[in-house]
Amino acid sequence: MLPTGGKESQLRESNSQKVHPQPMEEAVSQSPEAIDALISRIFTKISSLKSAYIQLQAAHTPYDPDKIQAADKHVIAELKNLSELKHFYRENNPKPACVSPQDSRLAAEIQEQQSLLKTYEVMVKKFQSEIQNKDSEIHQLQLQIEEASQKRHKLEKNLKLRGLSLRDSDGLGEQNGFFPVDLTPELFTSAVEAAYKAIHDFSKPLINMMKAADWDLDAAAQSIESSVVYARRAHKKFAFEYYICQRMFSGFQEESFSDKPESLAANKDSFFHQYLALREMDPLDTLGQNPDSIFGKFCRSKYVMVVHPKMEASFFGNLDQRNYVMGGGHPRTPFYQAFLKLAKSIWLLHRLAYSFDPSVKVFQVTKGSEFSEIYMESVVENLVIDESEQKPLVELMVMPGFRIGENVIRSRVYLTGMKVAE
Repeated sequence: MLPTGGKESQLRESNSQKVHPQPMEEAVSQSPEAIDALISRIFTKISSLKSAYIQLQAAHTPYDPDKIQAADKHVIAELKNLSELKHFYRENNPKPACVSPQDSRLAAEIQEQQSLLKTYEVMVKKFQSEIQNKDSEIHQLQLQIEEASQKRHKLEKNLKLRGLSLRDSDGLGEQNGFFPVDLTPELFTSAVEAAYKAIHDFSKPLINMMKAADWDLDAAAQSIESSVVYARRAHKKFAFEYYICQRMFSGFQEESFSDKPESLAANKDSFFHQYLALREMDPLDTLGQNPDSIFGKFCRSKYVMVVHPKMEASFFGNLDQRNYVMGGGHPRTPFYQAFLKLAKSIWLLHRLAYSFDPSVKVFQVTKGSEFSEIYMESVVENLVIDESEQKPLVELMVMPGFRIGENVIRSRVYLTGMKVAE
């Protein structure tokens, strides 16, 4: 047994010792109901996050920028909600100091902020990519607007011209033939066909007048273009068509077309309106109203170019008709009226060519050129070309070719070294 004094001494020492209680955090805890509610909210938010992520995936197939942006915002909102729950739990359930020091807690928060920062960086890059895509779309839309404006300008021009023709039609009636037409490549192609037919048609009375005047047609064809080898004697008619073509299309590549440039102040609209004004009119009636018009001067210059003085003297025994034309008149003789039909068709073709923007380009084929089916068409039907032999060569061009945009209207040529099927 210990002495009584010893016990008292021991008790005093025990009472004098300091008590070190555990941190207050260990005593703090939530009720089981609160923990269950928190867990339930966590699962709910996780389900919402999963749903938002599924919506984000669905928005990529098919690609829908608006839905992707909305789904992104939804996912970020759910991540923020989960982060808030995490902070709420940490604030109400801090770990003991002996288990998780303050530095560890700060490190965890820093790591969380870094994760959020990475998420925001990804979002920023994505938004920058979307901005670039939008800029590209804006640029494409601007190009489309510019293209649409150009088309609108062309349509307004056509409508304006059609409106002019309609007003003329209302004022003058259908007898003058002013009807609205569209400026199309097909319209120009039909005008080319009409011009070639007019050349062919005028060559007939020209040859008949030569026969009546006892011309040697073989010698006449030889004088037009020598050294041409004709497959048949009847093919010499193409020499006269060539003669007419060369003179009627002289100056076609110029806007003035055989007239003085300073006398013309034409634009695309006026060219097309001139085409419309003459298209259905009788050329002699038109010249009777205004013999010194641009068309009248064109007819006058082309007549004296096509019909040589010696030719006319042999046809009519004098130069009265030539002198009358050169004096500013337009005779009503059958021969001159036949010429006016030719002049009208070539004039209309020129007016139409310069109505397009850009203008139609004319091209010619020179003698001795190798035949090309892309740019040439034989005036002789049933042509047989032997690929094993040398390609036929061009002897005469009886109608030039044209380029209208990307389309090519082939020239018409007479070839040498060819065979004709019977």
